[in-house]
Amino acid sequence: MRAWITGGGGMMGQHLTEFLIKKGFTVLSTYYQPTTNIDELHKDCIKMECDVRDKEKVFSIVKDFQPDHIYHLAAQSFPTVSWEDPWYTIETNVLGTVNIFEAVKQIKPNCKILNACTSAEYGFVEPHETPIKESHELNPLQPYGVSKLAQEKLAYQYFKNFNVPSISMRIFNTTGPKKINDVCADFTKRLVEIELGLNKDKKLIIGNIETQRAITDVRDTIRGFYLALEKAQIGEVYNISGKHVYKIADIIEILRKLVDFEFTLEQDPKLLRPTDEAVIYGDSTKFNKSTGWEQEIPLEQTLKDMLDYWRKTLSQENTNL
Repeated sequence: MRAWITGGGGMMGQHLTEFLIKKGFTVLSTYYQPTTNIDELHKDCIKMECDVRDKEKVFSIVKDFQPDHIYHLAAQSFPTVSWEDPWYTIETNVLGTVNIFEAVKQIKPNCKILNACTSAEYGFVEPHETPIKESHELNPLQPYGVSKLAQEKLAYQYFKNFNVPSISMRIFNTTGPKKINDVCADFTKRLVEIELGLNKDKKLIIGNIETQRAITDVRDTIRGFYLALEKAQIGEVYNISGKHVYKIADIIEILRKLVDFEFTLEQDPKLLRPTDEAVIYGDSTKFNKSTGWEQEIPLEQTLKDMLDYWRKTLSQENTNL
């Protein structure tokens, strides 16, 4: 079996590459403006740069590589960036998706596509409406969420009109080693900087620590991607969410037990965003019934592994200075 992972230079792409190679797949992992070190991609994968906005490049890859599965993870995936540059966000997430689906439709129509979407499609949700089901109204609050909803609807119309087989996954909060720019990554990196003496100010900078999030380890999430293309219903949309909800304050307390030094908290008013949802928590029952997927890795293990990742990464960077 041959699998093409778009967005191989991101956290999910890196972990999925390793997972599929262990499953015996021949893996092409493409990247563009990677957020991770592409030298860390599994040595047995095929690596290639590819901007999914480049129609000719996308078509040539499908023609030459002939994938059986495409895991379409490539995206501009930061909501704040989508406000600053909505043009790039829409081009990458919508036009890039059109290129993928058109190439499959024209060249390899039996290739299955895993379409990585997002919980941001739901928009603002009241706490009493959680856990959020797939049937919940979709009202995204930023260009990123709008672009991902468009991506999902494109997948649906290509399936209904042209029988291009795909499954869309609405991904809730996911973190793990190699993650950047989320609360778990920021906290674990900061603590390791303190531990290594790179930051003498023993403080964690925080926003609202009462918000609640169901957090899934990236290794559970990418296992879900694999199960989706193996077992889930083609043409369907599924939530993939953790089943345990944590306040940010709970995450801090877990981290206190994982490091051997004391630290203080300092609130930054700029991190207090009035549009932050009080709770983000999805209902994965539909996906569980379809595939048997369950969250397996506890948050304590995820945070421990993230601390170890930053210890290795920051130690190497400091040695090379």
